Parts: sequence; structure tokens; C-alpha cells
Amino acid sequence: MKNNELVTKSELQDESLFEKAVGRRSFLQYAGASAAGIALVAAGCKKDRGYPEMTTGATLDFKDDFGVLNYAYALEQLEAAFYVKVASAPPASFTAAQKAYFQDIQFHEIAHREFFKAALGTAAIGSLEVDFSSIDFTSSSSVLGTAMAFEDLGVSAYNGAGPRIKNGTYLLLAGKIVSVEARHAAYVRDLISNGSFADLNSLAPLGANNAGGLDAALTPDKVLAIAGKYIKTKINVINL
Repeated sequence: MKNNELVTKSELQDESLFEKAVGRRSFLQYAGASAAGIALVAAGCKKDRGYPEMTTGATLDFKDDFGVLNYAYALEQLEAAFYVKVASAPPASFTAAQKAYFQDIQFHEIAHREFFKAALGTAAIGSLEVDFSSIDFTSSSSVLGTAMAFEDLGVSAYNGAGPRIKNGTYLLLAGKIVSVEARHAAYVRDLISNGSFADLNSLAPLGANNAGGLDAALTPDKVLAIAGKYIKTKINVINL
């Protein structure tokens, strides 16, 4: 399944719902910057960025802001693919409220994914192929556990990548998106265990903690090592 090439009927329906419920133009305006404007800059930079010849996979070059934006785009592709699948066929034990909220999260993640794709323009990496074979989508505990892992990882990824972003506009956009991801994380964690919305013990082995009242911040190498379990496409990382 390639998450931004919606090839099934249910996925096409979900994308259509996104257009009606969120509106790509409205989201771009809300984000506070023109994706087209960023894309013009990106289009002029890709040929001069010095990518090594990689015949397979996707290359994340962290030598500049576009590498960080593509890193975020890769993670948003993964999250969107997961929530599209859950929303199209939620576990039977999900309540009506849970089904509705997971549909909302789906729309958010599609909006995030499409924003980065449009903003990066020709500098964007391609579609990533995901591997969800380890997830039981009929089990609420499996779905919720995976959602918690993805949301915690997403928040820590944005926090860890933030210091690498030099352009203030891009940093502002990342801050807006991570605030939404944090709300997702809090909701999912509360579904699993009431009152655990700020508990990041699942990331503790990687050095994350919230002892100071702050969300976790993980470096891209640690984030990609975890996310790699769910991504078939080879990701080449350079200049990290």
C-alpha cells in the first residue's frame, strides 16, 4: 500500500471526505504560509543539492531545511497510511466516538502529508511503501498501541528536528503541526490508560523522558530506526 496513491475505493472515499471536511487550501492558509511559494524555492534547489546517485529508495539529506521537511513528510506519509487504513475498517469494538475521532485524526494526517508534498514540490521524496503486517487491525489493543507509538514518535521527531530548521517560517509550521500531533498523542494515551496522556515511558529506552515537564525529543537516526519497522522503502540518510 502506498499511502499517497490512494488505490482502493475506501481510500478514495476518505480522500474525497478530506477535501470536503478539511479543504487543502484552508489548511494551507491556516498553516500561515503558501506551499506554492515554498515549492518555487524547492524546485530551484533540488538540482543543486548534491544528492549522491541512489538507484533505490528515498534520500533524506539533512544538510539543509529541505532535508528536515522531507523527513517530516516521510513520517506524515506513514501516519496517514495507518489512519486511512484504520478509518476505513476500524476494530469492531471501537465505540462510535472512537471511530469518529480516528476519522478526524485521519483527516489531520492527510492534511499534514499533503501540505509537505505541496510545499516541497519537486524537492519532495517519492511515495513510501509501508509494511503494517505486524499490526492486527481487527484488534483495538493493537490499533491503539500502534497509534500511541506513532503519535509519541511523531512528537519526539518534530521536537528533535526543530533545532535543525534554520528558516523561521518552516520552524513555525513545524511547531503548529507538532501541537496537533501532541493532541493526538494525549487522546490515544488516555484511551489506553486514563491519565497517562503525558507518560513517555515507552520511549525511555531511547533517552526520552518528561521529568522536566517537557515532551520527548529524539534525533532522526533514533526515530527512523523505530519507524523503519513499518516502512518497506529503503531510506538513505546523509549529512545527519
